[in-house]
Amino acid sequence: MNHKKLQRIWREEGLRVPVRKRRKRLGCSTAPGVAKADAPNRVWAVDFQFDSTTDGRPIKIASILDEHTRECLGGLVARSITGDELIDELDRIAGERGYPAVLRCDNGPELACAAMADWAGERVGLSFIPPGEPWRNGYVESFNGRVRDECLNINLFWSVTHAKIVISDWKTEYNHHRRHSSLGYQAPARYAAACTHQ
Repeated sequence: MNHKKLQRIWREEGLRVPVRKRRKRLGCSTAPGVAKADAPNRVWAVDFQFDSTTDGRPIKIASILDEHTRECLGGLVARSITGDELIDELDRIAGERGYPAVLRCDNGPELACAAMADWAGERVGLSFIPPGEPWRNGYVESFNGRVRDECLNINLFWSVTHAKIVISDWKTEYNHHRRHSSLGYQAPARYAAACTHQ
């Protein structure tokens, strides 16, 4: 008897067929210890979340945040986002601001891939959080919660282009008008512009 026949018999008897658990992918951190965001451009955090258009097709949203200034530096909105597309976005942001010392991220396939390790090389340290511990990437998780509550949950997107425009407008409002108590009640963009310590 092979496993397919066994699963068929289980289904016929109304038993639950056990689902094989996928192994968690672990990224290899290159940043020593726990990185501290004690100045702008020291630590960037990256995370993904999902939504869908009105036709039920998924949308993937990447957010990139500076942990010190709480500024949303950029992001991507697409049906799917590969490691190479994320690298292109990171290079675009780095062209304007310079590269961070550390990139903090989870162990997603776009982040724990060989292309990301090659990109980081010697210029950017990668700091992977342990699987199942999202609080270790708290700033971007908190940001994603705000995006979910204040943008994604109150808007219906009929296309990826519509989602890009709405999410981009929300991020602009967040950067330039949202005041943070941790920044002395300044908006992230204003705090970043006035920040003198490097």
